[in-house]
Amino acid sequence: MSDGSDPRRPHGELVADVLAVLWAAPKPLSAAQVKDALGSRLARTTVTTILTRMHEKGTLERERAGRGYVYSPVHDAAGLTASRMHRELHRDPRRELVLERFVSALSPDDEEVLRRLLRTAEEAGE
Repeated sequence: MSDGSDPRRPHGELVADVLAVLWAAPKPLSAAQVKDALGSRLARTTVTTILTRMHEKGTLERERAGRGYVYSPVHDAAGLTASRMHRELHRDPRRELVLERFVSALSPDDEEVLRRLLRTAEEAGE
């Protein structure tokens, strides 16, 4: 795992690190606070750019705080993964095939969890 000191880390790794910082924070954070929490040699402007792009993609919420912004995640980790799965499902016009392949690759335990969740949703009238 990265210690946050290499400014040449892949973009995806930086995004994951930023999300981890924001998920662990008890309140929204500024770019400077995120940079400090990362403990990296990244420039504050680099962190600001990452936060801005994540906001533009809908991953983060932001609100005005003085002359800048503070950021917080829209979803927790599980919610973000579910959102990505949903987005991927909608990208392929062969939804039934995608779902079939997804379900066929589930472990027996995961398959049972999915069945239980579907039953619960059906009983709730969703």
